Amino acid sequence: MDNLELIAKQLKAVSDPNRLKLLACLKKGEVCACDFVDVLKISQPAVSQQLKKLKEAGIIAERSAGTWKHYRLNNSLPLYIQAIIDELEEISIIKCDCC
Repeated sequence: MDNLELIAKQLKAVSDPNRLKLLACLKKGEVCACDFVDVLKISQPAVSQQLKKLKEAGIIAERSAGTWKHYRLNNSLPLYIQAIIDELEEISIIKCDCC
């Protein structure tokens, strides 16, 4: 994938309100996938699809812990993506007890 294609993929990934909410939650650190369901008010499979798009764009990283996946912002983000994330107001989430 060349640089322009990557930029386009990343900008497309952050152009969705639900994905922006996910990024706002991740500003405070790692989050379990199950915790996003209450924030977005959508099903777990729908949350997974939104997370997949952000992961494929290289914006977030995942870590498996048993049956659950935990997500965090990538350590090295392009400045244009970091600027968008910086503009988002942090969303506090209530952590579940599943993991």
